[in-house]
Amino acid sequence: MIRVVIIEDIKEIREGLQMLINGSDGYICVQTFANGEDAIEKLPSLCPDVALMDINLPGINGIEAVHILKPKCPDTLFIMSTVYEDDESVFESLKAGASGYLLKKTTPVKILEAITEVFQGGSPMSGQIARKVIATFHQKDAIDGSELLTEREKEILKSLAKGLRYKEIAAELSIKLETVRSHVRNIYEKLQVQSRTEAINRVRGN
Repeated sequence: MIRVVIIEDIKEIREGLQMLINGSDGYICVQTFANGEDAIEKLPSLCPDVALMDINLPGINGIEAVHILKPKCPDTLFIMSTVYEDDESVFESLKAGASGYLLKKTTPVKILEAITEVFQGGSPMSGQIARKVIATFHQKDAIDGSELLTEREKEILKSLAKGLRYKEIAAELSIKLETVRSHVRNIYEKLQVQSRTEAINRVRGN
């Protein structure tokens, strides 16, 4: 029996989900909450297997609630529910500790399948959400590489990888120290990193 908690502010949706879960073999809804504050206060004592969490709650939103609840309920698996599929909400939810992400238009059968999937170790997502996640990783791959850098910047990055200091790089390449600093700033900006190590790791083959 998979024990489920529902956090949803719209009464009709909350009660509909409760009826769906309690009317299906292998599932039981142990509690429902209309806001994040009540869930934060009472959910830890319930220790449900799965929590269906609406993102757009009044007061503390679903993402903030998961961020607070996950450390208190490490074994509870959170599936986010929302009418939106914007990239920021998806990734903020996953970063907060969610294990799945469904659109509210998901069919009842798919909702039950998602609860089972996450309980068994999966990460259920609506098709539209999964495509957004994949597209984002493809975009990251597209900017991941030395193709973003000029030949001089590649030379400097290789020198950084060897552990040389800026003065040593300037001497090795016969350029001014300030020129090295300027190139390094450009490298960091192009690769969207903040450190030498991140820059080296971002460029494959160096």
